[in-house]
Amino acid sequence: MDASLLIIFWYGVLHAFGPDHLTAIADFSIGKNRKKTMLITVLFAIGHGISLFIFAKILQSFHFKGELLEYGDIISATVIVGMGLYLLFMVFTDRIQLKKHIHNGEEHIHIWFGKSHSHDDKVQEGGSFTMGLLMGAGGVRGMLITLGAVGSGDVNLLMVAFFTAGVMLIFTLFGLIISYLNNRLLSSKRNVRGAFAVAGVVSLIVGTNILLS
Repeated sequence: MDASLLIIFWYGVLHAFGPDHLTAIADFSIGKNRKKTMLITVLFAIGHGISLFIFAKILQSFHFKGELLEYGDIISATVIVGMGLYLLFMVFTDRIQLKKHIHNGEEHIHIWFGKSHSHDDKVQEGGSFTMGLLMGAGGVRGMLITLGAVGSGDVNLLMVAFFTAGVMLIFTLFGLIISYLNNRLLSSKRNVRGAFAVAGVVSLIVGTNILLS
């Protein structure tokens, strides 16, 4: 295997540890079962890779990449801040609901946003993919620097696939941790509200820090 692809994979691993990415995964995964949490993390990683590939290809045609790349950081940070504000709004307006069901003799905890039981999980799953697309703009800078160090700097699908695989590895492991915490801790509405409140505050801190740095 080409050593440059391994470097790209490793960059994806390191890139996934960014606090903005882990915060985004937590925001969407709190209160979800393991299957949905894994789906959310995979969709986020795929969206992130696709977005990075598109932005990198576009930016390669410009001479002043540095100035344009700054907007990518602003976009990703703004998304995180917006998500934090949204979660805190849900908490303080009592729009986070929890209900326990019994399925085949086993207790099932159901968490959703809103005042009633009308909701659609596909919206949140689709939201994780969309957030991955938006936040991909923030990863372009590091990808182009890495590519410049390992090759010609030309982005191709194979490189993005290895980058996405690295991102997906960490996101999946983090998703498993969130899933474990969901099962262990989020058994009451109070705990769920507290978890979303913490996620909202962390999102604001992380996003604001990126904007001010």
